[in-house]
Amino acid sequence: MKITVLPGDGIGPEVTREAMDVLASVAAAFGLEIETEEHFIGGVAIKEKGSPLPDETREACLSSDAVFLGAVGSPDFDDLPPEKRPEIGLLGLRKALGGFANLRPSKAVNALIDSSPLRREIFAGTDLLIVRELLGGLYFGTPRGFEDGRTGGYNTMRYSVEEVERVARVAFESARGRRKKVTSVDKANVLETSQIWRETVTRIAADYPDVELEHLFVDACAMHLVTAPTQFDVILTENLFGDILSDEAAVLTGSLGMLASATIGSDIGLYEPVHGSAPQIAGKNIANPLGGIASAAMLLRYSAKNEAAAAAIELAIEKVLDEGYRTADLAREGYPKFVSTAEMGRLVREQIAANLKVRTTGQSI
Repeated sequence: MKITVLPGDGIGPEVTREAMDVLASVAAAFGLEIETEEHFIGGVAIKEKGSPLPDETREACLSSDAVFLGAVGSPDFDDLPPEKRPEIGLLGLRKALGGFANLRPSKAVNALIDSSPLRREIFAGTDLLIVRELLGGLYFGTPRGFEDGRTGGYNTMRYSVEEVERVARVAFESARGRRKKVTSVDKANVLETSQIWRETVTRIAADYPDVELEHLFVDACAMHLVTAPTQFDVILTENLFGDILSDEAAVLTGSLGMLASATIGSDIGLYEPVHGSAPQIAGKNIANPLGGIASAAMLLRYSAKNEAAAAAIELAIEKVLDEGYRTADLAREGYPKFVSTAEMGRLVREQIAANLKVRTTGQSI
C-alpha cells in the first residue's frame, strides 16, 4: 500500500509519528508492504508553500491507497480570511478524495470508565458508531458568504436524495455487522433538508429488513447520549449534526485523544484522530497518541482489508490501558503510571509484539 502521511499542525506530528511507527511494526509482523510519503497540509503548508492544501499534496493524496492525517489548525492564522485558513485545506482534501461517510466509533473501555464524566452505571457497556455524512450540508452548500459591510452572514444547507441514500447504505451495512440497529438523526420538524433525509432513510431501510430503524431529533439524540448511551448501535446523521454529536460521544470516553475516525466511500480512505491540533500542548510530548494509533487500525481494516492486523492494534491499546498507563489527558493527580506521547507509542508496540508472540506459541491471549 502507498500511504500519504499529513502530520499537519500542533500535536499532529507527534501523534502521527507514533501511529506510523505502530503501523510499520504491525505491517512487518503481518507481512504487509507499506510505503509512506509525508506532505504538508494546514498551517504548516501555508508557511512552507503558501496554501493550506498545496497542489503537490493534493496530487500525492490522489495517487495513494490511503491518507493519514494528524491534525489541522493554528491560531497563527486567525487573522486570515476564512477561505485561506488551515481548516480550508482539510475541507478541500475531503472534497478531493470523495469520501462521503465518516465513521467514528465510541466505546466504553473498561480501564477508562472512571475517566468518563458519566457515572459508571450509565456509560458501562457503551459501544456505538457514528456515521456522519461528510460532503454535504452547511459546510459545502452554496450560496454562502457575508452581506454588505459584514452586517450579516449566510450559509446554505442542501442535501440531495442521492447523497442521503449512499451514506444511509453505509450505516445499514455497518449495523449488519454489529447489533443491527440504526438511529437516524435529523431535525425534520423544522428543516426541509431533514424531511428529505428522513423520507430517504426510511425508504432505504426497507432493503434491510434485518436492521431496526428509529428516528430521533438531534436535540433528543444529544440528550440521550449523556443519559442513556448504551441504547445506541449505529447513529446516522448529516454533516453538522454529526460533527457535534461525534465530539460529544468522544468526550464520554474520557478524552478526545482516545477516538479514531475513518472516511470511506471512495477508493482512497482518509484516517485521522478526532482531536484537534491542540497548539497549547504541541511539542511537549504529552499528547495522547491512542486516537491516532486507533486510526491506523481503521486504515488496516477498511483500506488494507486486514481485520487481524487492525484487531492486533486495538487489543494492544486495551491491554496497555488495562495495565494502568495513562497520558496527561487521562491521568489523575498522583497517577503512578503517567507516560509521555512517545512512551505510550512504545508501550503499544511492545504489547503488540508480546501478543503476537503468545499467539504463535499457541497460548491464550
